[in-house]
Amino acid sequence: MRSRDGNNPFSLTIWAVAFLVSLPLYGSEYLISYRSVVKNAMLYNENLFVSKTMQKCEGQEQEPIIFSNKNHQSLKKILSNSNEEFIEYLHRLGLLVQHKEEKSNFNHTSTTILTLKTRCFKVDFNEDFVTIAPIN
Repeated sequence: MRSRDGNNPFSLTIWAVAFLVSLPLYGSEYLISYRSVVKNAMLYNENLFVSKTMQKCEGQEQEPIIFSNKNHQSLKKILSNSNEEFIEYLHRLGLLVQHKEEKSNFNHTSTTILTLKTRCFKVDFNEDFVTIAPIN
């Protein structure tokens, strides 16, 4: 049955449902990298870089992590608010570890550098939470 404007309401409903179902499949993709430097057992420097990708990342998603997003914040703010939990998650993904020790005249110095090379993550923003999954 057609409505007065000539559109079939059933076909519009199908398109609306198809659009709403496909929304979770298309998340934004971000490039995230991390680096921390520890000198003599004290955190010397820590950097977390987040930027939106310009090209589509290819690969399969891995195990995601979910954060609360009740205030509809940006990804950078969400990660800075949940810094410790996200850094532990990055440790499970695998970080490059460089360690150097020097001893001279009873002085002992050590430097450890942890690095997550730039990696692509799929990020889905929903009403009250955000899902972040690395892409391999």
